[in-house]
Order: sequence, then structure tokens, then C-alpha cells
Amino acid sequence: MRTTRYAFLAALLALAPVTRAMASGSDDCSQGFGARFAAAYREDAQPADPNAPAPARRGLDSPLASPPFPSAEWQLGGVAYPIGVPNLNSQYPLEKAMACNRVGRWLKDNRIEVYGWLNASVNLSSSSHTNYPLSYAVRPNRVEFNQALLRIERLPDTVQTDHVDWGFHLDNLYGYDYHFTTMKGVLSNQLLNNPKPDQPLNGKINGYDPMLFYGDIYLPHIAEGMVVRIGRWLSLPDIEAQFSPNNYLVTHSILYTVDPYTQMGVMTTTRLNAQWTVQVGLNGGNDTAIWNHQSRPTLQACVRWVSASNDDMLYTCANSVNRSDYNYNNVQMYVSTWGHRFSDRVHILTEAYYMYGRQIPGYGPGFDSQVAGSSPLPGKAAEYGIVNYLNVAIDPKNMISFRNEFYNDQKGQRTGFPTRYTSHTLGMTHWVTQDMEIRPELRYEKSYDVDAYDGGRKDNQVTALVDAIWHY
Repeated sequence: MRTTRYAFLAALLALAPVTRAMASGSDDCSQGFGARFAAAYREDAQPADPNAPAPARRGLDSPLASPPFPSAEWQLGGVAYPIGVPNLNSQYPLEKAMACNRVGRWLKDNRIEVYGWLNASVNLSSSSHTNYPLSYAVRPNRVEFNQALLRIERLPDTVQTDHVDWGFHLDNLYGYDYHFTTMKGVLSNQLLNNPKPDQPLNGKINGYDPMLFYGDIYLPHIAEGMVVRIGRWLSLPDIEAQFSPNNYLVTHSILYTVDPYTQMGVMTTTRLNAQWTVQVGLNGGNDTAIWNHQSRPTLQACVRWVSASNDDMLYTCANSVNRSDYNYNNVQMYVSTWGHRFSDRVHILTEAYYMYGRQIPGYGPGFDSQVAGSSPLPGKAAEYGIVNYLNVAIDPKNMISFRNEFYNDQKGQRTGFPTRYTSHTLGMTHWVTQDMEIRPELRYEKSYDVDAYDGGRKDNQVTALVDAIWHY
């Protein structure tokens, strides 16, 4: 009996350091990096403090709840948050774990954030060769490693109005999704000069893209604040984004799949008041680096209005305007997005655009309406579409989204098939914790004028998907 008692006491003493480590928090600098990193995840799994004070901001309150929605703000490209809105990022586990070392303290003192996520998906499809124009899960019936992203950024403080501030942003993306983010002239050989006839898309299976790199200067004394951005940024007007956590669904609409992704140049965003924002910029063309020989001076101009009630938003852009004939992805694009909030739990987003290219080889007189690029002469090719999202918050950890779209690729220049499309997608986002999302989805789509699915073998496709996003 005494031997058993001593053995039990010895076991308790042996477990004591582990117990203390498990009980310690991410701010306990007596613990190692790994213990603090694990503690940060345990802390993030706890319910948020409902009485925590909201950070100061200028203007209208956040219109949406995030989570469960991917963003708390009505969309506005060209800035991290609308001018006057504070940094709404949580402090992620990596930053908490680093806070006790010299590097982490220096980053915190200088308002520099380092964080990211890992994203993988699996899909089951009625197609066997390719899921395109579904994206990004183009390869059917397989597990895909979509994104590993590391972000380093400093956000300018646009709430204050008494001094100039600055920021910068660098995103490092690795995974299958680089197929859609690549900019010509920025490590683009791994995709554009790497044919893969046995794969749905050319290029290396997984690749690296320094997807965003820019600097921001905040000028508080111009109107109610201006941000000048210099570098490579996301194309401004889309509901959807390249980054998995910023989307309502796993897959993307056809509209988004085939429109511009990033631009490089100079962009200004100016807040006139809490309801009106204007943007004007000059870039080197869609998905083309300014030093590439196919770059063309291209204008961007947008205006965003939000109603005084915060229930409506209208965002209209001339997203890509120049006088040049077609070269690498040089399309002219005009787009509008309208958002309406029915309640704190229900809102819709609707986007429509018209896009075209001039003097595109294969799209002039003598074009066969059943075959893309079939003309012996160059000509104009245009496309237009509309997509609607209905988004419903079930509770703070769960939301559903129902997306419906119509798209007409009139000559097939964007998708490879001259046809009209519809797609219908139902998905859910479940936040296990604020650091982990799981998103199941079911999608049906159809082409009407030619067989456009499974590489031209059928006129419809059914796909079931689920992905997981792990934030660090």
C-alpha cells in the first residue's frame, strides 16, 4: 500500500511541470515557444469576451458580424480597411507565441504583424478530366493543397487625423492556387513557360507567388483621408478574393475565375465622408508586371457609396481601361457591386460586369460560333455576367451562403468555350474556433450552347467539396 502511495506521489510530481505548462497562458514568458503557441490556440478556443471595448473608429459602425461572415465591412479594394476603420485583425497564435522574444517585441512595438494560414480541400466531381471553369479545385476527385500563406504587414492608422502614417504588405503564397494568382513577369515561368498536357492546367502542380507587395502612405489632411498605394495589389471590385479566408464559399464564381486578379502601379483611395469614397489609379495592366514588355498604361477609377443606415452599399468601377489592343490579359472591364443588409443576420451581394478585348487573334470575321479562337483574323471578344450571394448567419460560429450566377462568354475567349453558363452553389462555414474553419459545399453548373464541362465532354457538372483553413 505504501509502495502504491509513493508511486502515485512520484507520478504527480513528474506531471507537475506538464500541468503547469498546460495551465499557463500565451503571455507566460517562463514557458518555451511551443508551450506559448499551444496556449494561444487554447485561448482562442474560448468564447470571445462580449464586454470587450470596441476600438475607436471614424464613421459608420461595422455592418456585418465577423465571424461568422468572412468580413465585418462592406467591400472596398485598394485598402486593408475602409479609411477610418481600425485594424480588426485578431492577434494570431504565432504573434502571441513570439511576444516574449526580442524579435516579437520589436514587431509589436512597430505594429508589424506576422501571420498566415494553411488551406487544403477535397472534391468529388461528376467530371473525370477537369472541373474547369470551376476554381480553384480544377483537378477532379482528389485532395488538393491550395494555400500556404505567410503575411507580413504594417497597417497605417487611418482612424487618427493628426499625422501622416505608413504601412506595407507582403504576401507569400505557395500551393495549387498560384495557377490563378500568377502575374506575368513575377516568377511566371513556373506557370506560363511550363506546359503540362497531362494536367487540367499548365505549370508546376504547386508553385510560389509573392502575391502582394506594396507600400501605403496615409495622408490625413486630404479630404477626410487618402491612402496612396504603390506596388502590386488585388483587383479592386470583386466580391471574392484569392485568399481562402476572405470568401463565403470554397469555390469561385465563373465571373471571378476569368476576370483580372492583380495589378501593379499606383492607386489612391480618398474618403470624402463616411458614405463616399473615390479611387483613381494607374497600373501596368491586368496580371502584368510594369517591367514586362506586354505592360500597358491602364486606368482604374472607382466610387463607393454606403447609405446613412449602413444597409446598402454600391461600388462601381472602371476596373481596367486603356486604348491598347489585346496582349497578355489586356481586357477592358466595367463592374458594379451592390450589397444590401436585411438584418444583422442576413445580407446579399450582387456583382455584374462587362468585359472585352480588342483585336484578339482568332476572334474576328469568319468566327465559328461553336469553336473558340476559330477565326483567321483578329477581332473583339466580349463577355458579361451577374452573380448573387445570399448570406445567412445561423449563430456566431456558423453561416450559410447560396450563390447563383449567369455568365455569357460570347466567343469563348475567357473559358475556352463560346457558351452561356449558370451555376448554383450552396455552402456553409463552421468556425471550430477563431483559428479553424471548415467549409462544406455542393455545386451544380451547366453550359447551354456547347459542351463546356470535363474538357468539352458534357454540358453539366456536379461537385461536392469541403476545405479546412487553419490560421496561425
